[in-house]
Amino acid sequence: SIDILQVNVGKLCNMTCRHCHVDAGPDRKAENMDRATVDQCIDAIRNAKIGTLDLTGGAPEMNEHFRHFVTQARALGCHVIDRCNLTILLANGFRDMPQFLADHQVEIVASLPCYLAENADSQRGDGSFDKSVEALRILNELGYGKPGSGMDLTLVYNPVGASLPPDQQSLERQYREQLKTRYDIEFSRLFTITNMPISRYLEDLLEQGEYEPYMQKLIDAFNPAAAHGVMCRSMLSVGWDGRLFDCDFNQMLELSTGAGQPGTIADFDAERLIGRSIVTGQHCYG
Repeated sequence: SIDILQVNVGKLCNMTCRHCHVDAGPDRKAENMDRATVDQCIDAIRNAKIGTLDLTGGAPEMNEHFRHFVTQARALGCHVIDRCNLTILLANGFRDMPQFLADHQVEIVASLPCYLAENADSQRGDGSFDKSVEALRILNELGYGKPGSGMDLTLVYNPVGASLPPDQQSLERQYREQLKTRYDIEFSRLFTITNMPISRYLEDLLEQGEYEPYMQKLIDAFNPAAAHGVMCRSMLSVGWDGRLFDCDFNQMLELSTGAGQPGTIADFDAERLIGRSIVTGQHCYG
């Protein structure tokens, strides 16, 4: 099925993180989804009764049509996820964004590579951790991450360097304890993700001479049982220009949906796409 439409609305971002597989940054202004493509995504959600819209970037909030996208999807009863880098919520022109997200009951999935400033800043830039903490406090004040509020605030951890993430449950307990004790911050859940050898992270691996050992780590840790839960089984990924992919990692590698399948959101056909074969590559070991 297609339960989730994940849409990359553009590569424009206020940050330039070392691990970014999108290679997003402040200079990617040209690669932004236009209004017509946004509306085609909305049509697909309406016609296929897709239950979740997962908005990513870049910083998705920097797309000028972001608010229109959210309000239209919510009007259809669609659950909306915002993949937020947190620091954008403190930038000029976006300080009312937390209230907008709360008003529309948007779930926030936020990157926070570590609960220690030094480790987080090493990935995301000096001062980014303090800004993230300030943004999390604002979200907590609006009800995000509070038990029983119904406003989910999910944090995302990814490793520093050429290593795999630790056990998710034990790390979540550490995050809860440390963030509550140090900063009085609460959140709903923690996801650990594996850094994919794509784009900026791939370049970093090659520079450090870690590419081959890292790929071997992924292969050695491969769990066939996990294939039952991979996102491409129930999700479709849409690029900023409307092209269709099986996941956003394939999107960054220009691995479009397979031959004979609809290639753009303008040609969306749920029945054909549900029956498609998934395009895979070496990165799928991640």
